[in-house]
Amino acid sequence: MDLALLRTFVTVHRAGSFTRAAALLGLSQPAVTSQIRTLERQLGRPLFLRQARGVTPTTIGDELAHKAAPHLDALVEITETGLDEDSSLRTLHLAGPPEFTAKRALPALTELIGDDGQGLALRASFGNAEETLEGLAAGHHDLAITTARPRGALLTATPLCDEEHVLVAAPRWMARVGAGKLRRKGAHALEDLPIVEVHESLPLVARYWASVFDSRPAASGAVVVPDLRAVLACAAAGAGLAVLPRYLCTEALDRGDVVALLDPAVPPLRTYFLVVRTGTLAMPHIARAHEWLLRAAADWA
Repeated sequence: MDLALLRTFVTVHRAGSFTRAAALLGLSQPAVTSQIRTLERQLGRPLFLRQARGVTPTTIGDELAHKAAPHLDALVEITETGLDEDSSLRTLHLAGPPEFTAKRALPALTELIGDDGQGLALRASFGNAEETLEGLAAGHHDLAITTARPRGALLTATPLCDEEHVLVAAPRWMARVGAGKLRRKGAHALEDLPIVEVHESLPLVARYWASVFDSRPAASGAVVVPDLRAVLACAAAGAGLAVLPRYLCTEALDRGDVVALLDPAVPPLRTYFLVVRTGTLAMPHIARAHEWLLRAAADWA
C-alpha cells in the first residue's frame, strides 16, 4: 500500500475535510479526493461518508486510522529528526500565550533538558489561541497551550489547569474608591476608574464584569498593551484597574504593589488546554512533555 495515500488518508481523517487536508498537505483538493478514491478502490471499502460540511469516517476508516496513524507519525519523526549519532536528542516545538508560557510552561519543561543538555531540546513561540492552533494544525508546533478548546478530529485537547482572575489596582485607587462604597455599589463604584487592558475590546475586564457584576464595564481602556506583564506594570504604576490571572500578580499582591479590589465568593476562572495533533502522543518526546506539564499543573493550583 502506498504510504503517500495513507498519509493523505490520515490527514483527511484528522482534519474532517478534504479542503482542510489539502491545505495542510500543500495539495489541491482534487488531488486529495483522487488519492482517497484510489485508496478506497484498493481496499474495496468506503473510508469516508461525504457530508454537507466535510466528511465523516466509516467504521473501516476509523479502524484504519487507529492502526496506521501512530506508525506514520513515527516515520515522520524519524524523517524530521534524522539518524544522527545523537538520536536521543529530540526537539519539542511549543507554542502558547507569552505570559503563561514564560511563567509556567517553560520553567517546568526546562527540567527535561537535563544537566548535561542531552535531554529534550525546546523551541518556543508565542501567539494568541487562533494563531497557535493554526500553527499546530499546519505542523509548525508539536504542542500548544491555549484557552480555546479546538473543534474537530484534527486536534486533541486535554484540560491543563484553571486560572483565577483578580481585579487589581494600585493601593491609591482602593483608598479613593473605599471598600464600603465598593461593597454597596459594586460596578458603579468603579465607573470613574481608568482601565488597563490587552485589547480595545476589554476581554478580561468584560469577562470579569459579566461574571461578578452581571453587567458590562462602562469605561474604555485608558492603557491598552498586548502583554499581561505590561498590564501589571502599568496597574502597579497607578494607571488604573486591571483584571489579571492570579499566578501573574501574586508576587505584586504580596509586595503591596497592587491590591485586590474585590474578593468574590466565586472568582472568574479560565481554563488552559494542552493541544496536540491527534495521534502525535505516540511520539515519545511529545508524550513526555505532555505528561510533564500535566504533573506540573497539579502544583500550580
